[in-house]
Amino acid sequence: MSELPALFSDLALILVTAGVTTVLFKWLKQPLVLGYIIAGLLIGPYFPWFPVINDHESVEVWSEIGMVFLLFAIGLEFSFKKLKKQAGTVGITALTELVSMCVIGFLLGKVMGWGQMDSIFLGAMLSMSSTTIIAKAFDDLKLKGEKFTSNVIGVLVVEDLAAILMMVILSTLAVSTALDGKELMMSVVRLVFFLLVWYVGGVFLIPTILKWARKFMTEETLTVFAVGLCFFMVWLANKAGFSSALGAFIMGSILAETLEAEIIHKLTTPIKNLFGAVFFVSVGMMVNPAILVQFWWQILVITVVVVVLKSVSSGLGMLLAGDNLHNAVRAGMCFGQIGEFSFIIATVGISFGVIDDFLYPIIVSVSIITTFLTPYMIKGGEPLYHWIEKKVPDSWKNGFGSKEKAVRSRNGEEMTMKAYILSQVKNLVLYASIVIALMLICFSLCTFIVTYVPQPFGGLISMVVSLVIISPFLWAVAFKHDMLHVTSKLMASSKFNNGSIHLIFAFRVFIVFGIAFSITNHYLDTGFWRSLGLERFDYHWINVAFAIVYVVVLRVISPIMHWYERIESKFLENMNKRDTLQSFVLPEVLQDNFMLDKIPLSPKSQYAGLRIRDCGFRKTYNVSVVGVDRGDEVIDLPSKDLVLFPADEITLIGTEEQLAKVRPLLEVEDDVLIKERPASDVNIFRIEVDKGNRLLGTSLRESNFRHGYNAMVIAVERNGEFLLNPQPDTVFQEGDTIWFVASEGKAKAMAKLVKVEQ
Repeated sequence: MSELPALFSDLALILVTAGVTTVLFKWLKQPLVLGYIIAGLLIGPYFPWFPVINDHESVEVWSEIGMVFLLFAIGLEFSFKKLKKQAGTVGITALTELVSMCVIGFLLGKVMGWGQMDSIFLGAMLSMSSTTIIAKAFDDLKLKGEKFTSNVIGVLVVEDLAAILMMVILSTLAVSTALDGKELMMSVVRLVFFLLVWYVGGVFLIPTILKWARKFMTEETLTVFAVGLCFFMVWLANKAGFSSALGAFIMGSILAETLEAEIIHKLTTPIKNLFGAVFFVSVGMMVNPAILVQFWWQILVITVVVVVLKSVSSGLGMLLAGDNLHNAVRAGMCFGQIGEFSFIIATVGISFGVIDDFLYPIIVSVSIITTFLTPYMIKGGEPLYHWIEKKVPDSWKNGFGSKEKAVRSRNGEEMTMKAYILSQVKNLVLYASIVIALMLICFSLCTFIVTYVPQPFGGLISMVVSLVIISPFLWAVAFKHDMLHVTSKLMASSKFNNGSIHLIFAFRVFIVFGIAFSITNHYLDTGFWRSLGLERFDYHWINVAFAIVYVVVLRVISPIMHWYERIESKFLENMNKRDTLQSFVLPEVLQDNFMLDKIPLSPKSQYAGLRIRDCGFRKTYNVSVVGVDRGDEVIDLPSKDLVLFPADEITLIGTEEQLAKVRPLLEVEDDVLIKERPASDVNIFRIEVDKGNRLLGTSLRESNFRHGYNAMVIAVERNGEFLLNPQPDTVFQEGDTIWFVASEGKAKAMAKLVKVEQ
């Protein structure tokens, strides 16, 4: 028999140790993520008094898979639509924190006597927070439904995207000690391009496929399909030069817009928990006590800076963005740690040989310590807010959050020229990204035609196929006009607006001409014209003419191209499909004061089995029940006499603070997952019906088994055959054996009247 690979023993050691430590931390009422880190410390290479793992490479692969599933789960609970609504708050907060910590880190490195590049890399590493650690802490502390957590996740997403650009900057500085603006700009364009293409393409295709396959989907097939999509996007992201974590998050956010989002989250949670455990344990394995001793004061100083100044800068960013003091303080306390991207940035510096070797273990040690402190900091956000609230003057408190309200109050105003131009630019970027993606796909696929079909036919066929496929989107770029009423009104308001709008439309047509010329020039190249005997002919002008004719044809067939709007409406339908599960959505003007929350009712809740009127939601907590989801049925505006059943999903409306008080009363968790049932004296007994037995000739109904002795007859054995679950009018005959269920005491009581054997 062949010997098992070392991975099996390593996983046994990891999971058993993690199981023991997490049970211990659960008993101590501490966050589970800390138990995982302690488990990693115990089985890590720096703890000689405990067995250690052997196959480090395989464990690292499993750890990477764990990060993938953690980010996939975060994406399933996130939405780019929400990020768009939070763009101001999220963007300003992320920018404030990134810039502040980069500067603080650089100055800190200089104060500690480190070199120029060491200080630059330190600033970059301190600016990165850990998405996985914070998300896990939110899970453990049951904070996902709170409003400030969505802002925190949005900031973390922006930070992860900024980390990609930051690595480009640092790589350039490491090589040339000068920033290449062109390369940075291309990285930004490439990132935006791929995000738009992946998201738009995914939202258009995946919900459509799921809708078609819905009647064939089981839990097994849906799990396999969702996990397959996750790893497919991970592969695409890696091929495009991005991290696997980003790909997993994007696919999760795409699936978050589908009707299957909740069931996918439920099905993949056990997988996430398993691989996530390996990831968090692997983080703990990096703890080196010797490093903590050797560089103790540097680690201590950096830890204090991260915990204090990173939290302060994030909280200030929230306030600058117009959020209220309560959300700003609690959100700021979430960012007091550094995460995975800090390790990657440190690896970049070491690979280029521009930072000292001691910086990596110091950063790892700081990350471990701050990770350990993160759950406690998040829990401390509420008490800290109440302490600050007492110290801050009322005039300041009234000013916090006013900016956001002022911005929202302008939503109803008429669109200005500036807003109109911005809207046109957004649409242009979106359409152009889709067109460029389709063009690159066509170039790749049509290589087969050009290769196997001789010229000039190969080039002509490929050009026609490409232009036909891209035509609907090119038409949208050049000639699709939204907001006709607004456009006409702006053009009539001033000559400047009139000229500007005509210039915008002309620019859109010019872009389509440029793309069409690129396609014709790609296929009708030198080889094409040589096949026609025109190798010395300047063919570029003919390609220009082809492109012009193509644009004119697009304009002429505009009435036909309106079917493109079906594609756009299908995309919008898919993107908003999950919103149809809600009866209504709160208008933005109300979202500052109220929020909707759908909370499942636990069987252990005190409200299970009560009528809504008897629950006292509005009287006690000032929240209202606006809907109840029960299986496939949705009960909108339920009657006060409706009885709430376990597993109902109750939609409540109220403030964040009010809902936070109600949520734990509805989502009641058992203290023990598996309860040991107390010993029972109920057993199966039998009676032989012989001559002289008082049961002879009586029916089951007349025997008084049920009412007299609380016993249940389950079978009557007669002539070697069994009569299962006999009817009440069954008459007992001589030779019958009656099998019944009862407690031992009741059975003994019956023995006084009839012969009873067990």
